[in-house]
Amino acid sequence: MTGPHTLDTVLDTLPHLYPGPGGAAAVLRDGVVLERRAWGFANAERRIPFTPATLFRMCSITKQFACAAMLDLFPDPTVLDGDVAGRLPLLKGGPEGVAPGMLHLAHNQSGLRDYWAVAMLHGSPVEAPFGDAEARAVIGGTRTLQFVPGTRYSYVNQNFRLISDILEARTGRGFGELLRERVFGPAGMGSALVAADTRAMPDGTEGYEGSVGAGFRAAENRIVWTGDAGLGASLDDMVAWERFIDATRDEPDSLYWRLAGPVAFADGSPAPYGFGVGRRMERGRMVTAHGGALRGWRSHRLYVPGARVSVVVMFNHMADAAAAASRLLAAAMGDEPPPPEPAAAPGWLGVYREPETGLSARVEEAAAGWVRLRYGIVPEWLEMQGDGSAGVANGVRLVPAEGGLRMERPGENFSSVLFSAAAGTAVLDVAGRYRCAELDAVLTVVDTAGVLYGGFSGFLGLGRMEMLVAVAPDLWALPCPRALDHTPPGDWTLAFEREQSRVVRVVVGCWLARGLVYEREG
Repeated sequence: MTGPHTLDTVLDTLPHLYPGPGGAAAVLRDGVVLERRAWGFANAERRIPFTPATLFRMCSITKQFACAAMLDLFPDPTVLDGDVAGRLPLLKGGPEGVAPGMLHLAHNQSGLRDYWAVAMLHGSPVEAPFGDAEARAVIGGTRTLQFVPGTRYSYVNQNFRLISDILEARTGRGFGELLRERVFGPAGMGSALVAADTRAMPDGTEGYEGSVGAGFRAAENRIVWTGDAGLGASLDDMVAWERFIDATRDEPDSLYWRLAGPVAFADGSPAPYGFGVGRRMERGRMVTAHGGALRGWRSHRLYVPGARVSVVVMFNHMADAAAAASRLLAAAMGDEPPPPEPAAAPGWLGVYREPETGLSARVEEAAAGWVRLRYGIVPEWLEMQGDGSAGVANGVRLVPAEGGLRMERPGENFSSVLFSAAAGTAVLDVAGRYRCAELDAVLTVVDTAGVLYGGFSGFLGLGRMEMLVAVAPDLWALPCPRALDHTPPGDWTLAFEREQSRVVRVVVGCWLARGLVYEREG
């Protein structure tokens, strides 16, 4: 049976499948709430219950609201292109030094390196305070881009901080005030606010790290977020947003449909992300969606225009809100797919390099019929296909090809042939001190009784030393369990280069911040 009864049953399972201090979820069809529920505690120490009115950190879901305010104030965002260039004063020279425009920011096509990740290269401890001054210094120090604006997709948080900062400067009004007037008010989001200082929420709600087995503790946040992750809202606020979306679905110039309209790369290829909203296929239907993740918080919202179904999930702990939203969507649509037939593991597992980014790509066997690709922010699970390739619904594919393994990432407008990393044993003479002139930052690699450790340092401090993982000769991974918040970098690829057999430099990168050259000192 489909409908509310099934949704009720699935909602019953969420606290047990995704256990933690508290959570909330809602499902709507045709703008009408089918289910709306909250459970657990917003603050376990103070015994404040989680209710539909509890304020919650919506994290990166903020991005679409920053873009909504921008579009409402400046229907043609390109008039702000000069403002973007003005905040990148050191970005000069050559086609890759051309500053991105406002639309490049809004569509995550800017070519900038993510400042959450770059802050770690400057030595920021993960619990360090990081406010407006630090953000300005990291962003303003940008000298080069990862790619020509408009040609690729890469998730960059400061794209949206720049949007909110520019809106404030142009209007002379605070970002929170602009959102209340331009977005929250029209949408009926009565308690929504910009809670930029992540140390506390006005109603005492806490976000938690940990697990049932190890226990939960309040996540320590000392970051100031704005247009990238500053939104505070209740489940009732988000229900109002979904109702506003559905109520204006037939108005081509309405705010959300401008956010969710078609977006393209510079070459005309369709882009799956724009104005802070993702576009994807889920269960055979077009969905507009976005998730949110900061330390202690996970959220996800989606809308299926063809079926007029909305789902919102909010956890004040670090469980998989996107997976929970997918379960609720399946129940609402009554179309759980059959389990796939498992396929045999391929013969092309191993370690590869991607030539354009220089990043390592490790392909490992996962569960039966699946491989795991370690390349981006988190490991990606790809299902084996009958033609010998592996892929997932969002389009990422690995295909055997002459000279290596083709990796297709259509959402990033990117395709490349990975080449196999050289076989052999990694040696320890890569230990040393390396300096990046572009960042004025240092990487230190130390040999401790045959075990290598590495750490970054710069104007933000001394980063923690982490054990290096040998990937291939002169190719190592430096784990970064989290950046300033959440876990953006994943593993840094350290690709050491030699001249006359001596290591002279290392190219450092992750998916969010790549191609940075460090020269060996001494």
